[in-house]
Amino acid sequence: MKQGEKIAFCGVLCALSTVFVVGAGLFPTMTYALPAIAGVLLVAAVMELGKKWAFFSYVVVSLLSLLLGTDKEASCFFCLFFGYYPTLKSLLDPLRNRVIQWLLKLLVFNAAAVVLYLTAIYLLGLPPESFSVAGIPAEWLLLLAGNAVFVLYDKAVGGVAFFYWNRLHPAVARIFRK
Repeated sequence: MKQGEKIAFCGVLCALSTVFVVGAGLFPTMTYALPAIAGVLLVAAVMELGKKWAFFSYVVVSLLSLLLGTDKEASCFFCLFFGYYPTLKSLLDPLRNRVIQWLLKLLVFNAAAVVLYLTAIYLLGLPPESFSVAGIPAEWLLLLAGNAVFVLYDKAVGGVAFFYWNRLHPAVARIFRK
């Protein structure tokens, strides 16, 4: 791909991802789902252009979502986890030792979850009671459930990457005459 084509391709991916993250402000029930979808879109940047371009796309979408988005929690979800995860996954998946691979993935997810929790409490001003169930603090239960959902998300990102490479990549390659 020529330099101009790479910039255009990244621009389209960044615009689409930004629309999804900013869209969480219009659909408050989608605070978690839309940033996750926005992150999955960056799989195309990883596969077509490489990790460096995907990382720069993540930075651009993060900045735009923080500036334009009304749902700062959704923007934080993208910035602190969903945005960089497809690139990180492309670095961790080639590891031969699956135990180390999953330990690293879970370590990154749990660190991001703790930072997101602290950001929600101290920067966004959410009351700690919002993380309780029937008045009982449920942070650990939420973290455990989050780990289960993360495993599903990891599998989904892998499935999207497989689908993209087999179905969409040939069309993109024809368009850009790779």
